[in-house]
Amino acid sequence: MYRFLLTPRWWGINVFAVLAIPFCIFMGSWQLSRFDARVASHQQQENRSADAKAAAPRPLESLLPVDQVTSGHQASARGRYDTEHQLLVPDRTLQGKHGDQQGFYVLTLLRTDSGKALPVVRGWLPGDANAKADTAKVPVPPKGEVTVTGALQASENEGTSGVQAGGGLPKGQLGMISAASLVNIVPYGIYDAWITLADPPAPLHAVPPAAAEGSSLDMKAFQNLGYTGEWFVFAGFVVFMWFRLVRREAEAAKDAALGILPEGPDGAVAGESESRGESGGGGVTAGDEVPAGR
Repeated sequence: MYRFLLTPRWWGINVFAVLAIPFCIFMGSWQLSRFDARVASHQQQENRSADAKAAAPRPLESLLPVDQVTSGHQASARGRYDTEHQLLVPDRTLQGKHGDQQGFYVLTLLRTDSGKALPVVRGWLPGDANAKADTAKVPVPPKGEVTVTGALQASENEGTSGVQAGGGLPKGQLGMISAASLVNIVPYGIYDAWITLADPPAPLHAVPPAAAEGSSLDMKAFQNLGYTGEWFVFAGFVVFMWFRLVRREAEAAKDAALGILPEGPDGAVAGESESRGESGGGGVTAGDEVPAGR
């Protein structure tokens, strides 16, 4: 009954099923491993962040360049604030007791002894960076040589939440905290990093450090989990369709062995119309007149 499985047509179907099923299982397992890796990375980052908060501050130079390990560590730097280049970073959201609030960061550049400047987010204020009443609340940075301590952060990019990479901002505002954005604003070098103060002066609010890029459970992680399910569903679908085709072919072969022919498009049994045509194609029907012979 199942000899049809050895026909050339079924060889193609069988080879496709044999290759497709393990491929789908492999891809599903790979997507699941990517999700597990993101979960593990997120857990490690949370543990590192907790350890970093409790650890003593380290000199800035010893933590550069910023990566998933050093991101969030307490860094210290000594220098003088450049009061002439204090910038506001608009449209930044901070989670408060009553939900998310819209406001802006206050960023001041710290000129270090190395000649480079470190962007320091001194804090966050609610309101509009374009409103004079809100910007008037920004405290003046301290003068003279100071030592600042805060959580180290990597430079922002276009994918960072809240970033305005399109430009067109008024003078004194910055859309993205990065060395690439600041290099055209100030006449000195910029560190490819920034820090956020944990204890800013009033009325500023502390900006919590963000998780290192690629370590949080973002939409990409849950996309990996969704793709895992899709690949396993595809594998199950291939198995289901293979068994369904085999069953239908076996039933057709069984019917043919019993002399049961499939019906044609017009509902007649295949071959019936041909047999009728052969038997009555040249006959004479009743009522036909036979002309008299001459």
